[in-house]
Amino acid sequence: MDNLLRLQDLIDNPTPRVPICLCLDTSGSMSSTVRYEGSSSVSAIDELNHGLRQFYEELKADEVALYAAEICIVTFGGNEPELIMDFANLERQSDLPTLQANGATPMGEAINLALDRLEQRKQEYRDKGVDYYQPWLVLMTDGENNGSSAEFERASARTVELINTKKLTIFPLAISSDDAYTEQQVMQTLRRFSPNRDPLKLGRTKFSQFFQWLSQSVARTSVSVPGEKVQLDLDGIKGWAEL
Repeated sequence: MDNLLRLQDLIDNPTPRVPICLCLDTSGSMSSTVRYEGSSSVSAIDELNHGLRQFYEELKADEVALYAAEICIVTFGGNEPELIMDFANLERQSDLPTLQANGATPMGEAINLALDRLEQRKQEYRDKGVDYYQPWLVLMTDGENNGSSAEFERASARTVELINTKKLTIFPLAISSDDAYTEQQVMQTLRRFSPNRDPLKLGRTKFSQFFQWLSQSVARTSVSVPGEKVQLDLDGIKGWAEL
């Protein structure tokens, strides 16, 4: 989207915003099969695409969240991260592309890109006098970082500082694996970004349930007062996470 349109949107629609950045693993391992539907196999990347579309549909169906929620999507696959969707009102965003799984896992680079976009959007809110809720970062992966170690360390430090100063809420999600060792390593990696709560394991067939929970949480936040603590639906988390 053209940056001028993104700025004009803040003038036309001064509703307090809920900025959510989805930082999503689209590396080659996400193409592995997670379950079968009849005679067809369904991969993690298929589940992710389906869950994302459901997420957008449910937010757009909510009269308040439609104007309050702003979603940014950054993916990490290939050799470098990609900004798939920048922060903007849902009505002004283009249709979701279909994500493809390939390449490596440059996690640190992706998180730094996500945080950069978030900082820019927060400054745009301030410049236009638009209030906003504490931003959310959803970090979802099935593997360890194999990008730059320096970028990974920088991303970890930035994220932890934002969380500790109450400027960011993170939802770190490890996509379940048949390999217990890999799953354990992924959980260790995600802990580097989450100083106050353990990462959650996303069940391999639970993508839709997670995105449904996320859309409901966004809708609940959008009707609260900015700065007010919003209680998460802990029972709902049990429906999709392996605790």
